[in-house]
Formats: sequence, structure tokens, C-alpha cells
Amino acid sequence: MLATAPSKTDPSVTEKLWGDFVKNRSLETRNELVMQYVPLVKSIALRLLPTYRKHVEFDDLLSSGLLGMMDAIDKFDLSKGVKFETYASMRIKGEIIDQIRKQDWAPISLRQKIKKVEECFDTLETRTGRMPSEAEVALQLSMSAEDVKKTLDEAHTFNLVALDEMLSDRVTGDSLATPQEESPEAKLEDQEIKATLARFIESLPEKEKQVVAMYYYEELTLKEIGLVLGVTESRISQIHSKAMMSLRVKMTKAFI
Repeated sequence: MLATAPSKTDPSVTEKLWGDFVKNRSLETRNELVMQYVPLVKSIALRLLPTYRKHVEFDDLLSSGLLGMMDAIDKFDLSKGVKFETYASMRIKGEIIDQIRKQDWAPISLRQKIKKVEECFDTLETRTGRMPSEAEVALQLSMSAEDVKKTLDEAHTFNLVALDEMLSDRVTGDSLATPQEESPEAKLEDQEIKATLARFIESLPEKEKQVVAMYYYEELTLKEIGLVLGVTESRISQIHSKAMMSLRVKMTKAFI
């Protein structure tokens, strides 16, 4: 199937397929629409691969993404005037994150270690009013600074999944609600969450804020960010993980 996928979406073909699908809701038309949007699924899977490559293969990400695309097509309401690609991207990423979460890749011992480091970062930040260094956390936990950095490296994927999972659940509910299902209350909650997250990002130290901006807004990979900032990919992973720990704890305290 993927070998015959178009290199990019054909707007005229896609428009006709959507018209047919609205009328007949047939499985065949749905599958043709999926084929049109395979490039979008591939681009999202490739974007997530550097983050999750230690735990999943590209084909696994692609398969999960295609399931998300099918679900998005089935649930999307074309009459609302919302751009389908935006909605579908959320569903694709959400499905991939769900599948990674179900794998439960992190052993209990690692989860406990990550939790201990995360809590120490939060305790010291609350006490000092600034994000502590790895050395300060190491001293507090009687660990070596290198061990703390290694834990941050190992926590990278865990924190991404946890933050994305929490935001997806809070913003759109357990099924990423379709546009027609989104209530005024849900829209207000969505706006509040986004504004709160933006405020927390703005409060990050400059280096962490740079990494978050480059990763989420400029859509650079960790390796590309490392080249821009002149440090290793591993170091960017650690900086990103510190930022995610801080954001996840703050968002949890704010909304849960």
C-alpha cells in the first residue's frame, strides 16, 4: 500500500474524495482518503522518530499514525470549516503516543529514579525560585552529576509521553473530541491551558526556553538543535528533559 502512496496530497482529488465520503461513508472511499494523506502521516512519524527510536521502529510509528488518520477521517465534520490537517495531526500524534504508552517501556526502577530526580528539581526550584543545576540536584540526592545527567537522558522519552498525554487528555478529553463536539466550556479550558503553558514556558531559563522553542515551534530535531547551540545531541536531550519535567510538574499542579 505505502509503495503506491502519492508524494504529496492532491487537493483536487482530495476534495472529490471528501465529497464522496460525506455522501456514502464507504470503507473504500475512506481508504482512498487515507492514501491521500499518507505523506502527512509519514512526516509526523519521521518527526517523532528521533525522540522514540530507542523504543519503537519507524514502521510501528507509521502503523499507529495510520490508525490515527483513519479515526480522524471517520470523526471529522467537514461542514465546520476546520482545517482537516490540523485535526488529523492531533489524532495521528495522539494515537502514536497511546501506543508508546501501552508498551510500558520504562522499568519500575527507572520510573522511580526519574520520579526522584523530578521531585528534587521541583523542591529545589520551589525553594530557590530558579531551576537548579544538575550538580545541585546531585548533591541533594547524594548522586554524581553524571548520574543525574544520565537519568535526564533516560527520562527524555518518558517526559515527552507524559506531557503530551496530559495535555491531550486535558485539552480534548479521552478521545480527542471532534470539532462538532467541542463545547464552549471545552474551548475556554483549551485557551486557559494554552495560556498557562505559554506562561510556564516563558518562565524557563533561557537555554531551556530556546530548546523548547526550537523543538516545538521551529520543529528542529534534537540533533539539529545541538548543531545550532554547539553542544551534543545528548546534552540537548538533557536540557529538554529538564524543561519537560518542570513544565509537567507545573501543569499538573495547575490543573490536576
